[in-house]
Amino acid sequence: MIDCFEAQEVIARRRGDSVVVTVGTCVKEWPRISSSDLDVPCGGAMGKGSSFALGLALALPARKVILLDADGGLLMNLGSLVTIANMAPPNLVHFVFNSGTYRLSGGQPIPGAGKTSFKTLAKGAGYPQAREFDAIDDLDRSLPGVMARAGPTLVSLKCAPLAKSPPYPFIHAPETIIRFGKFRKAIGVS
Repeated sequence: MIDCFEAQEVIARRRGDSVVVTVGTCVKEWPRISSSDLDVPCGGAMGKGSSFALGLALALPARKVILLDADGGLLMNLGSLVTIANMAPPNLVHFVFNSGTYRLSGGQPIPGAGKTSFKTLAKGAGYPQAREFDAIDDLDRSLPGVMARAGPTLVSLKCAPLAKSPPYPFIHAPETIIRFGKFRKAIGVS
């Protein structure tokens, strides 16, 4: 099993100038790793990360878009896998942190915990690339190749359930507006 936070650290080292969209517990953890203007936290968007990241990937075809998604959230919007495969953005890398639990709300088991293969679901939906990792060393070693291939790509990370949820970074509305402005500038939109 992979530690979710360690996996995010590996992704952060390999991201380059990619946009990183976070949902679920990653919204709380990612700011401890990265403070890039290309980070897009989507708090309160359970199940919508895949659709949002698809929109960004289509709007920004020259830039890699990385989604840090949660297994429970993706289960709420499985149809997005078919939509993503149909639209076929080559620049989208969709990471699914598969802990078998709703990490953000206290660790309750998700439906199909331990039985559902997100790699198989993605391949069945038409993703040209789908991988699964359960060891951090394998992820670290393979990630450059995974990131270099044309997607959309889904990467399922078999993660240990979260022992304790990190504190939620409260962001006031004015800060959200400032962050969005910085993101727009970082992607070249005025």
